[in-house]
Amino acid sequence: MTSESADWEYKAVEPPTELTKRESANPEQRLNELAAEGWRLVETVSYDGGGTKYLIFERSLEDA
Repeated sequence: MTSESADWEYKAVEPPTELTKRESANPEQRLNELAAEGWRLVETVSYDGGGTKYLIFERSLEDA
């Protein structure tokens, strides 16, 4: 563990949905785009009744 603290930035992304807005679309392409920009998935936020509301990403400000 280093004594320096990293500075982070965060991004919340709604998962992609199909035309019905009820079914999740495959997020692979979007996840790969975000990864190429230095983002990594760290958490999901779910609706009370189930299902994912947001995908939470972080990246070091050094990678921005």
